[in-house]
Amino acid sequence: MVKVHHLNCVEILSLGYGRAIGHCLLIETENKLILIDAGIGLQDTENPNNRLGQHLIDMVGFRFNREWTAIHQIQRLGLDPEKVTDCVLSHLDPDHIGALVDFPHATLHMSQEEYDNFRSGNPRYLEHQLHHDSIIKTYASSDDTWCDMEARKLSLASTLDIYLIPLFGHTRGHCGIALDLGAEKIFYVGDAYYLRSELTDNEHPVHKLAELRADDNRLRQDALTKIRHFILQHPETTVYSYHDPSEFPRN
Repeated sequence: MVKVHHLNCVEILSLGYGRAIGHCLLIETENKLILIDAGIGLQDTENPNNRLGQHLIDMVGFRFNREWTAIHQIQRLGLDPEKVTDCVLSHLDPDHIGALVDFPHATLHMSQEEYDNFRSGNPRYLEHQLHHDSIIKTYASSDDTWCDMEARKLSLASTLDIYLIPLFGHTRGHCGIALDLGAEKIFYVGDAYYLRSELTDNEHPVHKLAELRADDNRLRQDALTKIRHFILQHPETTVYSYHDPSEFPRN
């Protein structure tokens, strides 16, 4: 049996754009836990200036609380953080991977393009966030498809299928993550959009922020088009982004 738990591992309060979150997924199987993005971690919370830097904190509007970290939320669910065997990453921006150090035995999964971008010296990344000894598995381009999109399959558990779906633009290797759980299908699109309104309102002010943060804005716009088409063609699949609080399930 597979369960999906929704974790909010980031709180942002931006003067220009209001509240944003960090919507991570925790996939619980019979013998392991799989984390989809990781959010802000314990070390970020305890020593934010050294881990993230005051400039980034002020620019983004991060707020900090130990109780919001993935490791604390996993414990509150009555689960063992030591069973987090894998972390699947949409991309390597600081607010998505700060908590990886809290799961030192987990294998990290990402696109080859994203890892190359991280190692290129791109200033958007914080190199120390991958300085622990985790195993890193990267996935290059594939001829396989999921719902007519390029899909890079991750073999993590026999009871579910997980794919990296290229949605490049926000970063050069940014991917969505598709989960086929049998009775439930999820398409997690990370930061391909910040707010779902971007899909329907071409004049929404958050487009400017998304454009400024994009490594390749043309590819970012192509990714939005891909998501719009997907939602129209596959209403049976739930789509979540990382930052939009309106998409976070209410228990």
